[in-house]
Amino acid sequence: MKKRSHRRSEKAGLPPGTLMHVGEASAAPVLMRLLDYDAERVEERQVEGIGEVVPPRQGGVLWLDVLGVHAPLLLEKIGQAFALHPLLMEDVLNTEQRPKLEDYEGYLFVVLKRLGFDRREGRVSESQVSIVLGAGFVLSFQESGGPLFEPVRQRIRGTRGRLRKLGPDFLLHALIDCVVDEYFGVLEQVGEEIERLEEQILDRPSPVAMRTLHRLKRELIALRRSVWPLREVIGGLDRSDSTLLSPGVELYLRDVYDHTIHVIDTVESYRDTLSGLLDVYLSSLSNRMNEIMKLLTIISTIFIPLTFIAGVYGMNFRHMPELEWRWGYFAVLGGMLAVALALVVFFRRRRWL
Repeated sequence: MKKRSHRRSEKAGLPPGTLMHVGEASAAPVLMRLLDYDAERVEERQVEGIGEVVPPRQGGVLWLDVLGVHAPLLLEKIGQAFALHPLLMEDVLNTEQRPKLEDYEGYLFVVLKRLGFDRREGRVSESQVSIVLGAGFVLSFQESGGPLFEPVRQRIRGTRGRLRKLGPDFLLHALIDCVVDEYFGVLEQVGEEIERLEEQILDRPSPVAMRTLHRLKRELIALRRSVWPLREVIGGLDRSDSTLLSPGVELYLRDVYDHTIHVIDTVESYRDTLSGLLDVYLSSLSNRMNEIMKLLTIISTIFIPLTFIAGVYGMNFRHMPELEWRWGYFAVLGGMLAVALALVVFFRRRRWL
């Protein structure tokens, strides 16, 4: 879990629609990238202020991608420029939102969770992505920067493909598909961590492996919390009767829905695997303890008769026949060795050793 610099409790008592950033503070500037395109032309530029954003053209698609949501004043201006409800902008600024779909009058609002994996720390990172679909425009707000939507930009820059020819609803599908596709990369890396942990537990269980197991279980809980509501979001878009969604985009939304189900099934299988690894860890510790106790028991069993013999000849009786015998010492040592060897042979035949 990331440490939040601005917590949700700080908004207690404020009226609904108050724009206040809830999340990790950042000193980086908020960047805005604008794409204005249709089937014939593409215009792409970085804008410095909301005044540079022109209204959507007839038959074209306007996409404004905002990198950073830690500037309430700027986001308030964006909301005013596109006539967005204050409650919607409040949800954009609150990065602790659950993935959801809301149908406002005239536009759709989608909240998603972007996931990443830090190989150095072995942890899953999470950031929020908010998307607004309106008549002729799409607004995307990313909590953190990065090349998340770069594949979509590459497709728009190209002269071929249906993305240039279709409307903003297809762009919405492409952005959601990018977020979901990143989940598969994260799950692959988590799966590799689980495989390494499994080999470690089977080879030599240790407290370090136990700590890694509990860390992965926490990461999967965070994954499930981010992915599970996404099924409702995609399903809600597929069933929506909004005029902003054309009938042709439903087929592509079903494809993303199938990907989401696949991700959920993978997360659940990983959780079951970790639960099984916990049982394997405890069983391995128990088996290892049993082997140690078995070895100690065998050693004790071998030395019990030897201790008895040594105790008998350690008694201080004066008239013991063997005490005066010249070869008595060596005979007793030989007898003790013969007893020990006999016990070892017996244990090996019974496969106890």
